[in-house]
Amino acid sequence: MKPIYPVLLVFLFASTCSLAAEHAKYDQADTTQTTVSPSTEVGGNDAMPLSAFFGANNAFPLFANRFICEGAAGGDGMPVVFSHQIDTSTLQAGDFRITRADGSTGSLVCVTPMPALDVGEMRTILLIGEYGSAENQPVKVDIVGNLLSIDGSINFRGSSATVIPMENGPTLIYAEIVPESQWDLGKEQSSGRVFGAPGDGCPESTQQVVRVVWTGGVTKPGGGEIDDLERIAYRVFIEDDAGELTTISPFAVADLRDGDNNHELCLDTTAKPVRVEFPAGLMTDPIEDLNPATSISVTYTNKYE
Repeated sequence: MKPIYPVLLVFLFASTCSLAAEHAKYDQADTTQTTVSPSTEVGGNDAMPLSAFFGANNAFPLFANRFICEGAAGGDGMPVVFSHQIDTSTLQAGDFRITRADGSTGSLVCVTPMPALDVGEMRTILLIGEYGSAENQPVKVDIVGNLLSIDGSINFRGSSATVIPMENGPTLIYAEIVPESQWDLGKEQSSGRVFGAPGDGCPESTQQVVRVVWTGGVTKPGGGEIDDLERIAYRVFIEDDAGELTTISPFAVADLRDGDNNHELCLDTTAKPVRVEFPAGLMTDPIEDLNPATSISVTYTNKYE
């Protein structure tokens, strides 16, 4: 098992105890009371966990007890990405059941949305506990408690996801148009934290923002933040009024230096984005697995339809 890269450990040190205390959930039983019935589809869109990525095996250091959640040290880590944002007031460790390859059930210490804490990012939940190894990996995550979407319309109970093996690299799993109210153009990341910090914003001249979500946190190999090499590698397919497709690269990438699995692609066009692609071998997860070639269609709310 490769250790989490030292730069990620610096990210963890840079966090604050107050963030961990505010966001970590420990309850081992589901106590959420709701009249919302479990649902697998809303408005023609799937309502489900999109991915569960076994990203770290016994890899969290001692200080994770203070900066992520009490008991995290030495634990496994698995980010789960949902189709819709989560109402974290309904989030509990007891909402999840993890099954290993041998059929046994793993245990959870806590669940938390850290480090993906910016507005619009509450679809990624980090599961921390003891639920697998390289030889007996987790294979399935079931939602067994009442876990609601941020608008209260969806109950994810009864849904599940097949776990992506630890040796796989990160891939794109979701892309969406960011509402203009969430752009924060020109904002700098100035909190002094990295892991769980507010990400920076796109430049003032931005005309459109696409948020892409990876199955887990991504950096350059070695743990450095991405730069123009990765920016240019992002390819956004846009559609003009005649229905013709062309590809562009974002003129900037934002939501950086916060240690999470989200990037904001800053576009200098108002043409409709329909797909995002990224080539293999430029970014890694925290245990240095390189990404394969990956692509994802852009999900819309009602911006164009």
